[in-house]
Amino acid sequence: MVAKSKTAYVCSECGADFTKWQGQCSECGSWNSLSEVRLGPTPANRTEKFTGYAGAAGVAPEIQTLAEIDLEALPRFSSGAGEFDRVLGGGLVPGSVVLIGGNPGAGKSTLLLQTMCFLASGRESLYCTGEESLQQVAMRAKRLGLPTDKLKMLSETSVESLVATAQKLQPKVMVVDSIQVMHMADIQSAPGSVSQVRESAAYLTRFAKQTGTVLILVGHVTKDGSLAGPKVLEHMIDCSILLEGTHDSRFRTLRGSKNRFGAVNELGVFAMTEQGLKEVSNPSAIFLQRADEIAAGSVVMVVWEGTRPLLVEVQALVDDSHQGNPRRVAVGLDQNRLNMLLAVLHRHGGVLIGDQDVFINVVGGVRVMETSADLALLLSVVSSFRNRPLGHDLMVFGEVGLSGEIRPVPSGQERLREAAKHGFKTAIMPAGNAPRETIPGIKVIAVKTLQEAVAAID
Repeated sequence: MVAKSKTAYVCSECGADFTKWQGQCSECGSWNSLSEVRLGPTPANRTEKFTGYAGAAGVAPEIQTLAEIDLEALPRFSSGAGEFDRVLGGGLVPGSVVLIGGNPGAGKSTLLLQTMCFLASGRESLYCTGEESLQQVAMRAKRLGLPTDKLKMLSETSVESLVATAQKLQPKVMVVDSIQVMHMADIQSAPGSVSQVRESAAYLTRFAKQTGTVLILVGHVTKDGSLAGPKVLEHMIDCSILLEGTHDSRFRTLRGSKNRFGAVNELGVFAMTEQGLKEVSNPSAIFLQRADEIAAGSVVMVVWEGTRPLLVEVQALVDDSHQGNPRRVAVGLDQNRLNMLLAVLHRHGGVLIGDQDVFINVVGGVRVMETSADLALLLSVVSSFRNRPLGHDLMVFGEVGLSGEIRPVPSGQERLREAAKHGFKTAIMPAGNAPRETIPGIKVIAVKTLQEAVAAID
């Protein structure tokens, strides 16, 4: 007797599941976001081999202590790109599942094609494309000058057929481009739906875990820049990476948002050239290509991305508002935090800009998520408001509290050394991060309050 499959309704925005359909998700409040998902497959459609997520099928689980687990059994290996390895946490881990997303034209397929051509020279590799023909991929590889005699290619959109082929080839690394076009025969919904994406990813993940294959999935992004598909897809995978970049810039940033084998929010920088994506080993240099004469409102700050400091420039433009409600626009920073910091600047810094339009931009297309940019943001606003350029060799970092205090941030000494290495002579920073020993070549101005910081640039 064939068991009846069960269904649930999953929200594509937050991943919450319900037993019946409803117009609004009661968890996140989004409308018309619930899609039907099949929970239990029929035994006739699934082989016994794919009943678990990890470990070899048919082997009884063995209880071990942490000290008894052999860490050398899963050695990492390099992808061929140092920046890619940095975001992955040091390289690819056998049996891991990596999801990489990005806007159309960001360079996802180019990066993976370069990586797979490098890996194919030393281990069996399989590149499965469901969006392009094999001729299109071959033309790109020829244009980029990549070696084409080792990488195995497959054009397939059926998950069952792909896994059957992979079982015969037994690749060490496999790319699926993209997960949104893959489908399973026993699911009635169209490819790209919540049901198809979830079940296809789960089926491929089982195969990767049980065979020790590195599986790299390519995912599309939505209009707001997040990965398309249900949120539960992020729980299945081991590493989630987003390739960001605009068409008017040749630089691409690779940022990790989830990583079970390394640090999150790690940042890798690439440059798009005629020969494909090239690594940028010193990203601070490309973000600091400033003019000889620094205009008012320009300040350099040091942000911490993953495991390394990064020098970026923040620019502010403050102008008289001709509207009833002055505009507040932030590109590369959180706009809600900008509004909060402007209120702190008025209350505790003595600078009133309530009737001014304020525009903030982080140069180079970098998105700054940490609070160490607070002090640099406010000092750039004051510089533009007073039309008074700051020093060419000034660097600023620090978190600003609601009571006007300047709070210390992690890795303050490493930020100072990075600034000194790039020739900066003065640093305005929290007193809690002040170095105990003098760092050669840089003068430290330690401040405790926002009022002291504003007075330091007068």
